[in-house]
Amino acid sequence: MSVVRGFHTASILANGLVLVAGGVNSSGTVNSAELYNPLTGTWMTTGSMNVTRKYHTASTLVNGSVLVAGGFNGGYLNSSELYNPSTGLWTTTGSMNDVRDYHTASTLANGSVLVAGGQDSNSGLLDSAELYNPPTGTWAATGSMSVARRYHTASILANGLVLVTGGYNSGSIVLISAELYNPSRGIWTITGSMNIARKLHTASILANGLVLVAGGQDTNNAPINIAELYNPSTGTWAITGSMNIARYSHTASTLANGSVLVAGGMSNTSVYLNSAELYNPSTGTWTTTANMSIARYIHTASILTNGKILVAGGNGASGYLKSAELY
Repeated sequence: MSVVRGFHTASILANGLVLVAGGVNSSGTVNSAELYNPLTGTWMTTGSMNVTRKYHTASTLVNGSVLVAGGFNGGYLNSSELYNPSTGLWTTTGSMNDVRDYHTASTLANGSVLVAGGQDSNSGLLDSAELYNPPTGTWAATGSMSVARRYHTASILANGLVLVTGGYNSGSIVLISAELYNPSRGIWTITGSMNIARKLHTASILANGLVLVAGGQDTNNAPINIAELYNPSTGTWAITGSMNIARYSHTASTLANGSVLVAGGMSNTSVYLNSAELYNPSTGTWTTTANMSIARYIHTASILTNGKILVAGGNGASGYLKSAELY
C-alpha cells in the first residue's frame, strides 16, 4: 500500500477492486484511501475521506457505493460518508444518532445497513442499534440489543436474521451470549449462548448455513483456540475442532471450496502471528497451511473475484505495516 495503516477497512467493489480506507499509523489517524487492482497487483491512491477515522465500519451498498460510519480519531464519531467508485470521491451523508466505535455493520437484504453496539465514551458501552436508509441518506433507531457489547461479531444468516455473538460490556465482562436481529420486526431475541465467552474472535458463514466462531480472548483476556458452530435451525452451539494456535484479532475468510482460512492475529500481548490454518467443515478439523510472509494483526483480509485472499496492513513486530500479500 502507499500508506502504512492498521485498524482500517477493506471493501470489495463491483468492479473487483479493493477499497482500503482510514486506519491509524505512527503519525496518527488517517483519512486516506487507496485501491488494489487484482489484475495488475498494484495500488493507487483515490479520494480521501472527509474525516480521519479508525475503528470504523465500511459497508458495500446495493448501488455499489461504500458507506463508512463512526469510528474514533481522538473523539468518538457519529459521522458517515459515501465513496463513489465512479468518481473516486467521498460525500458526507447523514450522521448516526449515537457516536460509536468498534461497532458492527451489516447490509440487510432490503438494502439498509444495521449498525449495532460499540462504545461512545471511555466507559459508555452501547446496546443501541440503528438503520441507514440509502435512498434518504438518514439513520433511524431500531430495537436495542439485550446487552451492550463491543469487540463482538455480526453475521447475516441465510434466513435474513443477523446473529451477534460475544464481545464485552460494562466492567469489561467478556460475553458468552448471542442474539438475533429480525429486520422484519426490528427487534432482537436471545438465542443459545456459546460454550465459551469470547471477544475479538471471528465468525464465518459456512456453505451449510452454520456459523463458525473461532478464537478470541476469554474472560481472563487469554487467547483461545476453541472453535464452535451455531446452528440457526436449532439456535444451539456445538464445539468443533480447535485451532492449532490460540489467537485473537485475526482474520477469517470463507474460501470457494467451503473451507475457512484463518490468518495472523496475536497469541498474547507480545507475540504477533504469521501462521495460517484451514478449517474443513466436512471433518470439523483444522490443518496448518503456508505462513504469511509477515506476522500481523488488526489487518484486513479480502476475498478477490479470482478466489485469492488479499491480506493488507495491520501491526507487527516492526510497527504498523503497509505490506500486502496474497494467499
